[in-house]
Amino acid sequence: MKFLKLNKASHIAGMLALMTSLMTAVAMAGHHNEGENKQAKKDIVETAIDANNFTTLLAAVKQAGLVDALKGDGPYTLFAPTDEAFAKIPQDQLQALLKDKKMLTSVLTYHVVADNIPSSDVVKLKQAKTLQGQSISINASNGVKVDNANVIMTDIVASNGVIHVIDSVIMPNE
Repeated sequence: MKFLKLNKASHIAGMLALMTSLMTAVAMAGHHNEGENKQAKKDIVETAIDANNFTTLLAAVKQAGLVDALKGDGPYTLFAPTDEAFAKIPQDQLQALLKDKKMLTSVLTYHVVADNIPSSDVVKLKQAKTLQGQSISINASNGVKVDNANVIMTDIVASNGVIHVIDSVIMPNE
């Protein structure tokens, strides 16, 4: 899939709005330091709902039938694309993806690693195997990138893992 390129001004404005929204959501959801997973009361799905910037991701998870899996014991690390990340996908392509349950499941499980990986460990990795079966590449040489997505917020702790927020939807190799 090809993604729309945003001009620099709209990208900066969007990032500022996104960061403001995420900081507010994390403050309201109760951001915990890494190592406090035992104290987190909400699972990954509930934590994402509270963050209020993952509407498209949560709708896709529901459409793919993955809600119960992400509410399971885990531990999981979710590289969660924001609503703005999904908005980069042309609407016709996004709608086609949402209608193709097999492809949707593949894309969504490509965002999940079956382990609790705090940011302090993510930066030491070169790759991580996803639930989809393929590995995502991780590059921490200039910020942190997961495949082609920038990690824009880290360590949102849930009872069954951790969420790291990314600015693009990452796609597995077909």
